[in-house]
This record gives sequence, structure tokens and C-alpha cells, in this order.
Amino acid sequence: MSLSSALNNAFSGLKANSRAAGLVSTNIANATTESYGKRELVLNAGLTGGVRVDGVSRNVDSALIADRRFSDAQTAASNDLLNFIKKVEDVVGVSGEAGSFVGRVEAFENSLLTAASNPASTQRLEMVATTANDLALTLNTMSDKIQTLRTDADRTIGAQIDLMNETLARLDEINVDVVKGRVSGVDTASLLDERNRLLDGISDIVPLRVVEQDKGSITVYTTGGALLLDSKPAEIEFERSIAVRVGDTVANGALSGLTFNGVAVSTSDNGMFGGGSLAAQFNIRDNEGVQRQAELDGIARDLVERLGPGGPDMTLGATDPGLFTDIGLAFDPLNEEGLASRISLNSLVAPGSGGSWRLRDGLGAATQGEVGEARLLQGISAAMSASNVPSSTTLASVSRSFVDHASEFASTVSGSRVRAELSQSYQSSRNTALKEAELAKGVDTDFELQRLMQIEQLYTANAKVMSTVDELLQRLLQI
Repeated sequence: MSLSSALNNAFSGLKANSRAAGLVSTNIANATTESYGKRELVLNAGLTGGVRVDGVSRNVDSALIADRRFSDAQTAASNDLLNFIKKVEDVVGVSGEAGSFVGRVEAFENSLLTAASNPASTQRLEMVATTANDLALTLNTMSDKIQTLRTDADRTIGAQIDLMNETLARLDEINVDVVKGRVSGVDTASLLDERNRLLDGISDIVPLRVVEQDKGSITVYTTGGALLLDSKPAEIEFERSIAVRVGDTVANGALSGLTFNGVAVSTSDNGMFGGGSLAAQFNIRDNEGVQRQAELDGIARDLVERLGPGGPDMTLGATDPGLFTDIGLAFDPLNEEGLASRISLNSLVAPGSGGSWRLRDGLGAATQGEVGEARLLQGISAAMSASNVPSSTTLASVSRSFVDHASEFASTVSGSRVRAELSQSYQSSRNTALKEAELAKGVDTDFELQRLMQIEQLYTANAKVMSTVDELLQRLLQI
């Protein structure tokens, strides 16, 4: 080997080692950075000796990333459903505790018994009015909370669709840049990191399947089969609602569904966009929230009918509003939907109105009767305790007292929360395990430091060759 060849070989080694040291430094600096792919220098023998840098490889486990992204979507869906049912449970309260739904029912029933033991006491009659009003307000509050949660879900859906459209547009731009980079020989590792970061950013919204093409671009699908990105991004459209009200549904046109490239698509968990947070939010808005509202409306109807015309108060006419009304009016059985949000105590006996004596003498009484008469109070109490089959089809066709209906609703909510917690715990644990496995296959800082020491040794060896060649050339010039 000639001196000039040895010098060129050593120089190529120095360049390669310098580049390798830079990659090791980058790897260590990004050891904990999500979506970062470990870089390695691609080296080959030079045509005339030495080494040739052919580029930088980015090493990731595509199969593991795909599993983790699918888990991201499932975990996000379970988190959303758990958060929803927890918020419903918070407003329903724990059975038996003061302020809970069941607690309000029990407080009303207890006040009836207390008033019946001394019907002449205005204070005790006022307590009946107060607890009855609190019960109606609790139904209003629970109904309002459910509609608020449905509205929040609608807004979240809108934000997620905006993010998906923005991300798909950016991924399309990166596809173009990656193809250009591959053709021109430019390092595209940073673009691929950014691409992975963008995909991770929407992987919790819908589960994704990513296919890399020959020239480095990617095609993105949902696992349900929707083609999100190929030669161009898909168009996903959704129209937000200002507020979601009782009775608002996609079927009656009050709420927006999802359109994919101009075609309406299913938003169920089994549809093209199922499996992630997006489907969970649609489920909250269109199924879970609607079902909970319907149950509350059925409970409110049962309360109105127990103490309405034909009940214990014989002073009521067939068309008169009872103790509990539909915003002051008599209840129409054909207008059950949303009753829980409208139910109110009859204004004739409203707390502080001075009409609490009507709880003893009847809502339709013209004047006060005997102050010691307790039959109506006892009748109201008996009506609340009676086991009746509810008229509402949203409740089970089983004979229950009113407090049993309230307890059943609270129990159903609690049971849903327990099941949601179990699902969320499993999905979260699985997701954590996949993320740890992904990190374990990422940058190993110990290995990188060892590699840095090897690079230092190789750098020193190449520098020594150059120094030796320089000494030999100096001797030759001195001859």
C-alpha cells in the first residue's frame, strides 16, 4: 500500500468516526424522547480502500409500535368511558349519604313521617316542602349534568376531527419530503421521527395501521378499514353543536354524525373509526348519555304519577298538576322525554310560600282543614313506599317502591363504574408494558457509551496512521 493510499484510508476513517460520534451523541440526548428512532451509521468498504459512509439507518420495531398504538386507542377509549361514568356517579352520590339522590328520597320520606306525627306543625310541613323541592332539584341537576357531559363529548369530537385533519395534511407533506430525500440521498431520519410523533398524536383517537411504501412514503388506515392517507389525505367532517339538549340525536338531525370523504359512516365501536377515543366520545354522546337520561326521565315520571291525580290527594282533578309537576303543568304521558330536567315541586306548596298546609289538607283545598289531620301525609308516604310497576318503558317492568327505583339507578351507575375501572386498569397496564418494551428496544445509553469509547479508540488509531505517514513523508523529503 502506498503512503498516499494509507493517508486516504486513515482520513476516511477519521471522517466516519467523527460522524459516528455525532450519532452516538444524538442517540444519548434523545434516549427518553418518544417517537425517536435510534440512529446507526451505514458503512461500506471504499472503492479504493478505506471506508465509505452510505447513510444513516433508523432502527425501530414496527410491529411493537403498531401494537402500542392499537393499545393507545383502547386505553384512551377506556379512560373516556371511565371519566364519564365517574362524573355521573359523583352527581348521583353514594346511596345513603346526605345530598345523594337516594339520600334526598329518604330525607323526603322521613320528613313525611315526621310531619304525620304532628301535622299541626308548620315547621314540619315546611320541611316536607323543602325536602320535596330538594328531590326535584336533584333530578334536575343529574339531568343537566348528563347533558353537559354529552355537550363536552360533542366538543371533544370536534377537536379530535380537527386534529386528525391537520395531522393527515402534515403527514402528506412529510411523505413528499421523505420521497424527495430518498431520491436525492438526504438523511430523512428527522422527518421520520416527526412522522412517528404525528402518528402517535392521533393513535389514541382511532387505532391506526401504517404501511410503508417502496420510496419511504406511508399509507395510513384505521384498523376498521378507513383509508386516511394515500396519495392525498382523506376528508373527515363533523359539525359541532353549541349545546346538546335532551332529545337531541343524530337520527332527528339535531346532532352531527361523521362523514368520510363526503359519505356518512357509522360511529359505533364496530365501525371504520371504532376502537379509540373518537368512538368512545360518540358512545357517550349518543348512547350512554341518552340511556342515563332516559332512566332518569322514567324515574321522574314514576314520582309524578305516584303523587298526581288518582293518587293519595283526593282534592286533585283529573287534569290538575300533582305534587310534582312538569314545569308547573300537569304531566303528559306522551312527553316523558326530558322530564327529569323539567320536574318541579308544585308552586302551591313551594318552601316559604305559606302554602305548606296544602300538604296536609290537599293541593285543591279551598281553606285549611283540621290541623291534626294526618291522612294525606300518611297517604303520600304510603304512595312513595308502595311497590308499583312503572309506566315508563325505560325502567324494568318490576314492582318497586320509589326509593328502590332510585337505589337501582344508583347501583347501576356504580356497577358501570366498577366495570369501567376494571377495563381501564387492564388497558392501562397493557399499554404501560408495551411502552416499556418499546423503550427497551430504543436507545441503550450503556451500549452507546461503550460505542463512544470504541469510536475514540478508532479515531486515535486513524490519527496515529496519519501521524506515521506524515513522519515517513518528512523522511523521504529529507533524503
